[in-house]
Amino acid sequence: MNPPVGRAPLKLDGTGPLHDQIRRAVAAPILSGVWKPGERVPPEMELMEVFGASRMTVNRALRALADQGLIARRRRAGSFVAIRAGEHAVTSIGDIRRETEARGETYGYELLLRRESRVSAMMSLASGVSAGTPVLHLNCRHLAAGRPAVLEDRWINLAVVPEALHGPFDHDPPGPWLLANVPFTEGEHRIAAIRAGATAARLLAMRPDEPCLSVERRTWRGKEMITFASFVYPGSSHVLSGKFSSRS
Repeated sequence: MNPPVGRAPLKLDGTGPLHDQIRRAVAAPILSGVWKPGERVPPEMELMEVFGASRMTVNRALRALADQGLIARRRRAGSFVAIRAGEHAVTSIGDIRRETEARGETYGYELLLRRESRVSAMMSLASGVSAGTPVLHLNCRHLAAGRPAVLEDRWINLAVVPEALHGPFDHDPPGPWLLANVPFTEGEHRIAAIRAGATAARLLAMRPDEPCLSVERRTWRGKEMITFASFVYPGSSHVLSGKFSSRS
C-alpha cells in the first residue's frame, strides 16, 4: 500500500467559494512537487477537520481535482496523487534555451513585463477563460548570442496555478517552469505568418514590414486552461520541422 503523503501545511486563500479554496489548497503541494505521484492524499475526514468544512464541500473539491487529473480516487482506498499527466507531451513543446544552446549559441533571457491582471471580456471570448479570472501577464525576450531572437507574451491562469504569482520569472523563463511544475492534459499550437509591426520590430531589431512567424500555444488541465502564450520569431531565423510516415 502507498504511504500517506507528508502533511504539508494546507491554507485557504480566502478567494471564492470554499470548495474552490480547498481545491487550490490541496493542489498546491501536488503542483509544487511536495506530494509525489502515487502518494496518498489526506482522507476526507482529515480535510474536513483541517478546513472546518462539510463532507459535501470536501468531496466536491476532490472531485474537481480528479477531473483535472491531479488525483486518482480509489473506492475504499482513498485518493492518491496522480501520475503526472502531460509528461509524454513535453517533447512537443520546445525549450527555447535548449534549442539555442544546441545551435552552439549563448542563451539569454529578459523579463520585460510582469503584472497581475484579470481576464477581460475580449480575452475571455478568445481564450474561453471566464472574465474576471486572475491571471499573471508576462512579456519576455529570449536572446541568442546576445541578439534578440524570440518575443514571448504569456498569460498564466492564477485560479489554476496560484503559485505562479511568485514564480522565478525575473530570471528564468516561464515555459520550463510550467513544464516542470504544472501537469497538463491537452495542448494546442496555432502557427501563422505575420509582419513584425512596430513593437515587435523594435524589440527584435528588425524592420516593421519584415516577415515573422507567430506561434500561439494553449494548454489545459481537464476543462481549465492553464496558460496562453504567443511567440514571435523573425521569419529568417526559425524553421518548423517534423517527421511523419505513411502509417500515421
